[in-house]
Amino acid sequence: MLDAQRKLVPEMMELMQQRYRVLKFIKMTGPIGRRPLGQIAGISERETRTMMDILRAQNLIRVAKEGASITTEGGTVLVELESAMEEWSGRTTIAKRLAEYLGIRTVKVIAGNCETDAAAKNLLGIEAAKQFITKIDDGKIVAVTGGSTMASIPANIDTFSETDDMLFIAARGGVGEDIGLQANVIAASFAEASGGTYSTFYYPESLSEEAHQAFRKEPSVLKMLHLYETTDCVLHGIGDAQTMAEMRNSSVEERQKLQDRGAKGEAFGYYFDAAGNIVHSLRTVGIQTSHLERIPLIISVAGGSNKAEAIMAYMASAPKQTILVTDEGAANEMLKLLVAKEENKD
Repeated sequence: MLDAQRKLVPEMMELMQQRYRVLKFIKMTGPIGRRPLGQIAGISERETRTMMDILRAQNLIRVAKEGASITTEGGTVLVELESAMEEWSGRTTIAKRLAEYLGIRTVKVIAGNCETDAAAKNLLGIEAAKQFITKIDDGKIVAVTGGSTMASIPANIDTFSETDDMLFIAARGGVGEDIGLQANVIAASFAEASGGTYSTFYYPESLSEEAHQAFRKEPSVLKMLHLYETTDCVLHGIGDAQTMAEMRNSSVEERQKLQDRGAKGEAFGYYFDAAGNIVHSLRTVGIQTSHLERIPLIISVAGGSNKAEAIMAYMASAPKQTILVTDEGAANEMLKLLVAKEENKD
């Protein structure tokens, strides 16, 4: 029946998904005003006003002086529609195909394209937070990387039970100049949001080999190395190789080396080619690829069609227990590249 409805009234699905997404944003950020809601959802103020009026008329939200918030009935509608919305959009099918192609535990695909859709990054944060909360179980030590995608997650995590002894740590040193996107700051944000604690760690990326070896003997570094050995969960982003090299102010020679070696993606200070081989790595203290195989929960978060090759480069050698949270832009582009790769084999 739904397929018939979609053929007869194709605009129905788009409208339903748009309202569902706005309702989801109100649940996660409410109370929220009309203007910031429109900015998060990527729609005009007039469209936001119309949609809020409709949702309020259906008793799905309440609107007060401090802004809009979801009602109990609205929360029930979100829960009841979640699986259906994923099926109708085709994202469930795409996610299953990708997980099979990549050989990892699960793929979650959210609506939109981070490259062009500002709202998509918020949805990535919401889904990554959900995966973390529902999958962490008895995990106690959580390592997080830096970056804008990671920074979008803590705001979507509510304090939940049994987190008093959960410790958040930086998976490695910071990258770039924006202090708000540093791993230490993001680890603190996770701790504040979930009710846990955090431990800071500062390590310069430009040390000589001699200084690097000396630094590894420091008590604070030895403590962090022990934590990395006992980490229960890693949340990390995936970067485009050249973009990450630029953020690190890498020399022209180093960027050329990355290009010559076919570097496509970056994670944890490692640069990967299309086959998942490590073609360059930074001299640093942090989560190593050797740690990943024994860490029970790994959540990789990256979106945008421009990130497809980078994500695939890392996933080519990612541990099987990895959960990938991405968007339609990246997922569709990855499927195109994977299908083309299979056809070329034939």
